Amino acid sequence: MKVKSILSEGKQIQLATELVQLGARLQVLEASTTLSRERLVRLYKEVKGVSPPKGMLPYSEDWFTGWQPNMHSSLFINIYNYIIQYTHIRDIDAIVKSYQLYLEHVEVNHLQCILSFTRAWTLVRFVESKVLSVTACVKCTGNFLVHSLDIQSNHVCGLCHVPSRAGKTKQAAARKAKEVQEEVEIGEVCTV
Repeated sequence: MKVKSILSEGKQIQLATELVQLGARLQVLEASTTLSRERLVRLYKEVKGVSPPKGMLPYSEDWFTGWQPNMHSSLFINIYNYIIQYTHIRDIDAIVKSYQLYLEHVEVNHLQCILSFTRAWTLVRFVESKVLSVTACVKCTGNFLVHSLDIQSNHVCGLCHVPSRAGKTKQAAARKAKEVQEEVEIGEVCTV
């Protein structure tokens, strides 16, 4: 009969709870903890109040190379690489800490959160398996994600060469319209 450590199980439950709160999907929980699927489902329902979403994980490395996802993914992977290089934090704990720092950066700078925890976890797996890699931009010298098989000698990042449609989403248009409306309202208050 196998003897289970109560402390070890408690740490696994704590990790799984933290992952659920960050938005991890059930497949990520299964890969990152030693808890059974049944216990993870029950824990997910208890933490979120709903059943875990069904379906496959996002699996396209191309998603990470689109303009806006690339900026956020590159930010996350640079945070992750820094934590791996300069601390003793590893594995899922490094992903959790990196994602928390990414979320803080997004919040402080009033940005839209583009990268979900599950995508961040998938991104680390793509980089570790060398499907994606990090290369420096020849103009700004920042490190950005690229396909590993792409020619990287003259890479120019999306910040130095912004695509013509970048930032022209429905949300950006709605935000701009709201700002204009607020300016009009302030102008009316000032003239009264």
